[in-house]
Amino acid sequence: MNQTYLTLNNGAKIPQFGMGVFTVPEGEETKRACLMALKIGYRHIDTAHAYQNERSVGAAVRESGISREEIWITSKLWPSEYGEGKTMSGIEKMLERLDVGYIDLLLLHQQVGDYMGAWRDMEKAVAQGKVRSIGLSNFESERLEEVCEAAAIKPSALQVECHPYYQQNELKKRLAPYGTVIESWYPIGHGDQGLINEPIFTELAKKYGKTNVQIILRWHIQVGNVIFPKSTNPQHIKDNFNIFDFELSDEEMKKIAALDNGKRFYNATLEEQERNFSGWTPAD
Repeated sequence: MNQTYLTLNNGAKIPQFGMGVFTVPEGEETKRACLMALKIGYRHIDTAHAYQNERSVGAAVRESGISREEIWITSKLWPSEYGEGKTMSGIEKMLERLDVGYIDLLLLHQQVGDYMGAWRDMEKAVAQGKVRSIGLSNFESERLEEVCEAAAIKPSALQVECHPYYQQNELKKRLAPYGTVIESWYPIGHGDQGLINEPIFTELAKKYGKTNVQIILRWHIQVGNVIFPKSTNPQHIKDNFNIFDFELSDEEMKKIAALDNGKRFYNATLEEQERNFSGWTPAD
């Protein structure tokens, strides 16, 4: 089996499996990890202004020798860049940092600040060809519907915590009217050993000759989530991608579905998010 794609609500086809670079330092470490992933067959890289490594992601894409059209780049605007006019300026600076011509998917990183003004600028950026698709990250309160109902361009994707302990089934129901797909951060539950070592994953890993992590990642693919596990370890980067040569049965998928218990690994309230994310500005 090969890398799988999902069709977004605007008709764009997004590679379902990608490379995450959260907390990977700017410079050679990010560039090396991305080049390695691209060489293996990854075609999606997920970064953000707040990660401070967009320049290295862009350098890897340019040096990879792979056609730009084959590689999907997602990045995210920080709340300090939200607001009409301000957001367009932030997009221009992001394009300069990445230096790859355009952004495939641009997300609002947090549900605080002038997100409505930011969304209007993002829609303008789509019309201008600077951005192909737009979406949200960490919008799980009523602010999700506020944006979706007001938007001329409905969000193509919503990036949130999602894993077998927290499968986001109710959120998916809320998104269904808009055709918005779920992108998962913490796809293996922040590396929680209790989750990774669940008996069902150990059993299936033995059956298919895979690791427990590979079974979890394969589950995400089959339920229709977009994922981008992060690693700078060459073997882990290779292993994470090696999940397209087998398929879990319907019965096995039901057993994994039964693990959904509402356990999150990040639990900040909206008020805490307002305090945590409104006062910091990432460097250009």
